[in-house]
Amino acid sequence: MAGLFRNLFSPINMVLATRTISTSAICCKAQAGRHKRTKNRSKPLTYEQFNGPYQIHHRKSWNTWNTSKFYSLFTANLLDADDEIRASQTAVEDVFIRKFMFGTWHRLFVSDVIIKRRHNLIVITGIIVRSLQVRKLYFLIGYTEEMLSYIFKCPVKIELQSTPDRKDVVFKYV
Repeated sequence: MAGLFRNLFSPINMVLATRTISTSAICCKAQAGRHKRTKNRSKPLTYEQFNGPYQIHHRKSWNTWNTSKFYSLFTANLLDADDEIRASQTAVEDVFIRKFMFGTWHRLFVSDVIIKRRHNLIVITGIIVRSLQVRKLYFLIGYTEEMLSYIFKCPVKIELQSTPDRKDVVFKYV
Protein backbone atom coordinates (compact mmCIF):
# COMPACT_ATOMS: atom_id res chain seq x y z
CA MET A 1 0.00 0.00 0.00
CA ALA A 2 2.86 2.38 0.71
CA GLY A 3 4.26 1.71 -2.79
CA LEU A 4 0.97 2.72 -4.35
CA PHE A 5 0.95 6.13 -2.62
CA ARG A 6 4.62 6.62 -3.39
CA ASN A 7 3.96 6.16 -7.17
CA LEU A 8 0.84 8.30 -7.00
CA PHE A 9 2.67 11.32 -5.60
CA SER A 10 5.87 10.98 -7.62
CA PRO A 11 7.21 14.16 -9.30
CA ILE A 12 6.24 12.92 -12.77
CA ASN A 13 2.61 12.33 -11.79
CA MET A 14 2.44 15.73 -10.06
CA VAL A 15 3.64 17.49 -13.25
CA LEU A 16 1.09 15.64 -15.37
CA ALA A 17 -1.65 16.43 -12.89
CA THR A 18 -0.96 20.16 -13.02
CA ARG A 19 -0.99 20.30 -16.83
CA THR A 20 -4.43 18.84 -17.40
CA ILE A 21 -6.26 22.20 -17.46
CA SER A 22 -5.29 24.52 -20.29
CA THR A 23 -6.36 28.14 -20.19
CA SER A 24 -5.18 30.15 -23.15
CA ALA A 25 -6.43 33.14 -25.04
CA ILE A 26 -6.18 31.31 -28.37
CA CYS A 27 -9.58 29.68 -27.82
CA CYS A 28 -11.23 33.09 -27.83
CA LYS A 29 -9.58 34.26 -31.06
CA ALA A 30 -12.07 35.24 -33.77
CA GLN A 31 -11.34 33.41 -37.04
CA ALA A 32 -14.56 33.80 -39.04
CA GLY A 33 -14.49 35.89 -42.20
CA ARG A 34 -10.72 36.27 -42.32
CA HIS A 35 -8.80 35.37 -45.43
CA LYS A 36 -5.55 33.46 -45.12
CA ARG A 37 -2.50 35.26 -46.45
CA THR A 38 -0.45 33.66 -49.19
CA LYS A 39 3.34 33.70 -49.33
CA ASN A 40 3.57 35.69 -52.55
CA ARG A 41 0.46 37.84 -51.97
CA SER A 42 -1.33 36.57 -55.05
CA LYS A 43 -4.88 36.14 -53.70
CA PRO A 44 -7.09 39.03 -54.87
CA LEU A 45 -9.74 40.44 -52.52
CA THR A 46 -12.53 42.87 -53.28
CA TYR A 47 -13.45 45.64 -50.87
CA GLU A 48 -16.34 43.56 -49.51
CA GLN A 49 -14.06 40.57 -48.87
CA PHE A 50 -11.24 42.66 -47.39
CA ASN A 51 -13.43 44.08 -44.62
CA GLY A 52 -14.28 41.45 -42.05
CA PRO A 53 -17.73 40.71 -40.65
CA TYR A 54 -16.95 42.68 -37.48
CA GLN A 55 -16.66 45.85 -39.64
CA ILE A 56 -20.22 45.64 -40.98
CA HIS A 57 -21.94 49.01 -40.58
CA HIS A 58 -18.62 50.80 -39.99
CA ARG A 59 -16.82 50.34 -43.33
CA LYS A 60 -18.99 47.70 -44.98
CA SER A 61 -22.69 47.42 -45.72
CA TRP A 62 -25.10 44.51 -45.49
CA ASN A 63 -25.54 42.22 -48.51
CA THR A 64 -29.30 42.02 -47.98
CA TRP A 65 -31.58 44.97 -47.31
CA ASN A 66 -35.11 44.09 -46.20
CA THR A 67 -37.38 47.10 -45.83
CA SER A 68 -40.63 45.17 -45.98
CA LYS A 69 -41.06 45.17 -42.19
CA PHE A 70 -40.74 48.94 -41.67
CA TYR A 71 -44.51 49.34 -41.44
CA SER A 72 -44.35 47.90 -37.91
CA LEU A 73 -42.25 50.86 -36.79
CA PHE A 74 -45.05 53.29 -37.56
CA THR A 75 -47.90 51.32 -36.07
CA ALA A 76 -48.52 50.35 -32.49
CA ASN A 77 -49.06 46.68 -33.34
CA LEU A 78 -46.61 44.19 -31.92
CA LEU A 79 -44.89 41.62 -34.08
CA ASP A 80 -47.06 38.58 -34.62
CA ALA A 81 -46.22 35.05 -35.73
CA ASP A 82 -46.54 35.89 -39.45
CA ASP A 83 -43.63 38.32 -39.30
CA GLU A 84 -41.37 35.77 -37.66
CA ILE A 85 -42.19 33.14 -40.29
CA ARG A 86 -41.58 35.67 -43.08
CA ALA A 87 -38.06 36.37 -41.77
CA SER A 88 -37.01 32.76 -42.29
CA GLN A 89 -38.66 32.68 -45.73
CA THR A 90 -36.74 35.82 -46.68
CA ALA A 91 -33.43 34.22 -45.72
CA VAL A 92 -34.20 31.10 -47.77
CA GLU A 93 -35.27 33.24 -50.72
CA ASP A 94 -32.02 35.23 -50.53
CA VAL A 95 -29.97 32.04 -50.68
CA PHE A 96 -32.03 30.83 -53.64
CA ILE A 97 -31.56 34.17 -55.45
CA ARG A 98 -27.79 34.09 -54.96
CA LYS A 99 -27.53 30.48 -56.20
CA PHE A 100 -29.78 31.28 -59.17
CA MET A 101 -27.73 34.37 -60.09
CA PHE A 102 -24.38 32.59 -59.90
CA GLY A 103 -25.77 29.69 -61.93
CA THR A 104 -27.40 31.84 -64.61
CA TRP A 105 -24.64 34.45 -64.80
CA HIS A 106 -21.84 31.85 -64.71
CA ARG A 107 -18.41 33.43 -64.01
CA LEU A 108 -19.67 36.92 -64.85
CA PHE A 109 -20.12 38.39 -61.36
CA VAL A 110 -16.98 39.91 -59.86
CA SER A 111 -18.72 41.25 -56.75
CA ASP A 112 -21.23 39.99 -54.25
CA VAL A 113 -24.90 39.88 -55.16
CA ILE A 114 -26.72 42.61 -53.23
CA ILE A 115 -30.45 42.03 -52.62
CA LYS A 116 -32.68 44.96 -51.69
CA ARG A 117 -36.34 44.45 -50.83
CA ARG A 118 -38.57 47.50 -51.08
CA HIS A 119 -42.18 46.71 -50.19
CA ASN A 120 -43.13 44.17 -52.87
CA LEU A 121 -40.15 44.83 -55.17
CA ILE A 122 -36.90 42.82 -55.13
CA VAL A 123 -33.89 44.70 -56.54
CA ILE A 124 -30.76 42.67 -57.33
CA THR A 125 -27.50 44.54 -57.90
CA GLY A 126 -23.92 43.60 -58.64
CA ILE A 127 -20.85 44.14 -60.83
CA ILE A 128 -20.25 41.96 -63.88
CA VAL A 129 -17.46 41.62 -66.47
CA ARG A 130 -18.03 42.98 -69.98
CA SER A 131 -17.36 39.70 -71.76
CA LEU A 132 -20.82 39.15 -73.26
CA GLN A 133 -22.42 40.62 -76.33
CA VAL A 134 -25.03 43.23 -75.55
CA ARG A 135 -27.81 41.07 -77.02
CA LYS A 136 -26.95 38.16 -74.71
CA LEU A 137 -26.65 40.51 -71.75
CA TYR A 138 -30.16 41.91 -72.28
CA PHE A 139 -31.51 38.40 -72.78
CA LEU A 140 -30.02 37.27 -69.45
CA ILE A 141 -31.42 40.32 -67.67
CA GLY A 142 -34.91 39.72 -69.06
CA TYR A 143 -34.75 35.97 -68.45
CA THR A 144 -33.62 36.41 -64.84
CA GLU A 145 -36.23 39.06 -64.08
CA GLU A 146 -39.05 36.98 -65.58
CA MET A 147 -38.04 33.72 -63.91
CA LEU A 148 -37.56 35.23 -60.47
CA SER A 149 -40.79 37.24 -60.80
CA TYR A 150 -42.65 34.04 -61.65
CA ILE A 151 -41.06 32.09 -58.78
CA PHE A 152 -41.51 34.74 -56.06
CA LYS A 153 -44.76 36.22 -57.46
CA CYS A 154 -43.53 39.79 -57.11
CA PRO A 155 -41.67 42.18 -59.42
CA VAL A 156 -37.90 41.69 -59.67
CA LYS A 157 -35.54 44.33 -61.05
CA ILE A 158 -31.87 43.79 -61.89
CA GLU A 159 -29.43 46.71 -61.75
CA LEU A 160 -25.96 45.82 -63.01
CA GLN A 161 -22.73 47.71 -63.42
CA SER A 162 -20.00 46.43 -65.69
CA THR A 163 -16.24 46.57 -65.68
CA PRO A 164 -13.87 45.75 -68.54
CA ASP A 165 -11.55 43.58 -66.47
CA ARG A 166 -11.77 41.47 -63.32
CA LYS A 167 -8.68 43.18 -61.90
CA ASP A 168 -10.49 46.51 -61.70
CA VAL A 169 -12.51 45.27 -58.72
CA VAL A 170 -9.47 44.02 -56.75
CA PHE A 171 -8.92 46.12 -53.62
CA LYS A 172 -5.90 44.35 -52.16
CA TYR A 173 -3.79 41.23 -52.60
CA VAL A 174 -3.19 39.01 -49.57
